[in-house]
Amino acid sequence: MAAVLQVLPRLARAPLRPLLSGGAVVRLASGMALAEQAQQLFESAVGAVLPGPMLHRALSLDPGGGQMKVRDRSFQLRQNLYLVGFGKAVLGMAAAAEELLRQHLVQGVISVPKGIRAAMEHAGKQEMLLKPHSRVQVFEGAEDNLPDRDALRAALAIRQLAESLTADDLLLVLISGGGSALLPAPIPPVTLEEKQTLTKLLAARGANIQELNTIRKALSQLKGGGLAQAAYPAQVVSLILSDVVGDPVEVIASGPTVASVHNVQDCLHILNRYGLRAALPRSVKTVLARADSDPHGPHTCGHVLNVIIGSNALALAEAQRQAEVLGYRAAVLSAAIQGDVKSIARFYGLLAQVAGAHLTPAGAGASAEEDEQLWELAAELQLPDLQLKEALEAVVGAGGPVCLLAGGEPTVQLQGSGKGGRNQELALRVGVELGQRPLGPVDVLFLSGGTDGQDGPTEAAGAWVMPELASQAAAEGLDVATFLSHNDSHTFFRCFHGGAHLLHTGLTGTNVMDVHLLFLRPW
Repeated sequence: MAAVLQVLPRLARAPLRPLLSGGAVVRLASGMALAEQAQQLFESAVGAVLPGPMLHRALSLDPGGGQMKVRDRSFQLRQNLYLVGFGKAVLGMAAAAEELLRQHLVQGVISVPKGIRAAMEHAGKQEMLLKPHSRVQVFEGAEDNLPDRDALRAALAIRQLAESLTADDLLLVLISGGGSALLPAPIPPVTLEEKQTLTKLLAARGANIQELNTIRKALSQLKGGGLAQAAYPAQVVSLILSDVVGDPVEVIASGPTVASVHNVQDCLHILNRYGLRAALPRSVKTVLARADSDPHGPHTCGHVLNVIIGSNALALAEAQRQAEVLGYRAAVLSAAIQGDVKSIARFYGLLAQVAGAHLTPAGAGASAEEDEQLWELAAELQLPDLQLKEALEAVVGAGGPVCLLAGGEPTVQLQGSGKGGRNQELALRVGVELGQRPLGPVDVLFLSGGTDGQDGPTEAAGAWVMPELASQAAAEGLDVATFLSHNDSHTFFRCFHGGAHLLHTGLTGTNVMDVHLLFLRPW
């Protein structure tokens, strides 16, 4: 199975093959076929949130009147349009925007991940690339999704363009996931290295994206509404591809076009929570003290229109539709999965056990105790949009294969110095959970993948697992517990079955967090 999976085409698979034959659901021949379908559904989710189509749905141009329309708002164009952008999906967004608005675009600057142009060109994705003689200047930086000097140069160029605008100008801002790392402009005397070290320490101790962004905004010239302030008095239109649970515009890319609602006390509370306040560099203390005594207070962003044009929910809806085409009973659990990866893995393990029991006539595999544990854990996780009751009801009425879908962004508390990402670690932990539970006569597969195609500082988007993972790994001389204790999930999956369980897509050109797929197929 492993050898065959290694040669499956990437992002160019054969058309989806339905499970329905002669009006009856037919059983998949093997775990390999189930894994292939899982990867196909993941790719359909990514395809639904590619930047070009999303931008065209949100933005239109009236050639006769020279008006740009964004949802229900119109903006007059007269050679007064400027463009800036930052994020993993921004190259494709900028290409689509320039194609549509070229005659009115004066100048643009975008900050995109290092190597993305070469990757898009190599993958033949010409629609993601700017045309020759483009008016948009491209900076590449933030290698491995970490702020660096190249991204800093891009941020300063973006600030310079924004500060040059007048009341007659219109600034189109393109924002997607990864934007925080690609727009680093620390407030002096804080250095890029100091800000980066603090962010790494917070992330390593389990800070979530909202907490990380609160600190980033407090120390940034452009985040937390700073870019909008720099562009004033020009009008600003931000088109945002969300990579944050719940799609809060003030959090995505740390809200450069949204006035921050946080104050210094919020920052100090976060730093205290993770035991970092006493170790703050003098420069950080200086900036926080200065902000606390600013007589002008926080600025407003009344000259800004912020519009969400794509999200995780959109990706899940497309994957659900494709799963139903394949003959699965499909249900979306949540687009807001967050929390510690260990708890999330236990949740999926319990869910597989309980859902699998509902799929078998004898109800084998789960007891009332497991059912109660699942609901208790769901309550502890406090997922705001969890549709657990509806999903289990769908399972009960399925009478055949089931696909449960979810999305979000769990967090990993780093304990070791291994190589991995939250998707590979989640998949590995779910594989262990599945192997420890009696699942009854049901085939189970779990896949977790990042829609940007890069899970942590690795070349994989994620991984997929089945209940046999731990026993098969042991047969290959791989101790799963050791790899997990070092947060070394990528190394594990590279070794396990020759890397066949890794999900490889290459950089996708988009980013709407992660997609989780749980498949259950009764024998």
